[in-house]
Amino acid sequence: MSTVKDSKYRWIILALLFSGTTINYLDRIVLSVLLPEIEKEITISPVLYGFVLGSFQFTYTLGLLGVGFIIDRLGTKLSYLLSLIFWSVSGALSGLCGSGFSLAAWRAVFGLAASGNFPAAIKSVSEWFKVEDRAFATSLFNSGSSVSSIIGVPLIFAMAMVAGWRWVFVVFGGFGILLAVAWQLYYQKPPIAKGNQESNVIKWAELIRHRQTLGIMIGKFLTDPVWWFYLNWMPTYLNTQRGFQLKNIAIAIPVIYVIATIMGFIGGWLPRHFLRHGWSIERARKTTMLLSASILPVTVFAVTADSPWVAILLVSLACGAHNSWSANMFTLCSDCFPTKDVGSVTGLAGFAGGAGGILLSALVPGFVVQYFGYLPVFILMGFLHPLAFVFIKKLVRYQKTEGTHA
Repeated sequence: MSTVKDSKYRWIILALLFSGTTINYLDRIVLSVLLPEIEKEITISPVLYGFVLGSFQFTYTLGLLGVGFIIDRLGTKLSYLLSLIFWSVSGALSGLCGSGFSLAAWRAVFGLAASGNFPAAIKSVSEWFKVEDRAFATSLFNSGSSVSSIIGVPLIFAMAMVAGWRWVFVVFGGFGILLAVAWQLYYQKPPIAKGNQESNVIKWAELIRHRQTLGIMIGKFLTDPVWWFYLNWMPTYLNTQRGFQLKNIAIAIPVIYVIATIMGFIGGWLPRHFLRHGWSIERARKTTMLLSASILPVTVFAVTADSPWVAILLVSLACGAHNSWSANMFTLCSDCFPTKDVGSVTGLAGFAGGAGGILLSALVPGFVVQYFGYLPVFILMGFLHPLAFVFIKKLVRYQKTEGTHA
């Protein structure tokens, strides 16, 4: 494949990764959006809802611990294909639940399968894109996590009204199977992966000894729960605290994620802008992350705002700042480690983020919301990113050879 063709083809790869991330998140948000409809058939308290979310987060986290290792050995194409198939099937089967506990069981299976999306996507970006373009490429495919809420919430609402909530799970699972077929037909190995690149993958014990690995893992542990909290709790918050019905939620949630998508693109573009003005990649990356982290404390005022639309706007800014942060957080893995190890590092980072998600976006909110309300949780979510930046600044130091892995 020629250099020109490689350059054009990488955008096809990015389109596939964007589609996969969008479908992955459609399968994730369907539960939170449909919760008011599901509760008409199945009784789910805030504590039980926290347990259902925690079951997904637990298996998702366990999956991330091993999936990066598998991806680095099987390669991006096969590992992502398997993940797509299994998360789509298990997501569809979530529609068969008859109780809160059976729903938790299906979401647990789905979480294990869905864990392959981000490690495979980040590894693919590191294989196909130069170091200066990776944050922007990452922001593009990662925007699927926001686009899913922009298009998904109205779509979920319409489908539920026509066919019932169970069929929404089934249809979204079908989308994933169609993408799996497209992935198998169109994905090709990049030039960097055609040699013997995967033979000397670093071991976990060696990765953990790197201070960069530790810094990235702590950063993910502290900040991933913020995204999960808004993704999973915002629809029910608007329903129970602001009096929004499903059709109102179908309008409000897309507003949040349109703003989040735009800010995510800005966060991916800023490092490129700084690099063109002579900044080092480390300075460009960390400055963008600091700017993003400084916005998150506005979350605190969302829960106390009199107008629900002011609260929605503030949450939009918080989600957008997280998207900007996340585009660069993911890219730290490919900045600091060679391509052959990116899947493993991303998996370990995702494991840490999943562990944080279990604790800080599922179990703790489930208990705190039921007994103390939303205010303490919103306060917590406002200050996790600034705290994470302190660890990133201290632990993640770039080597002199930075950028040689493009």
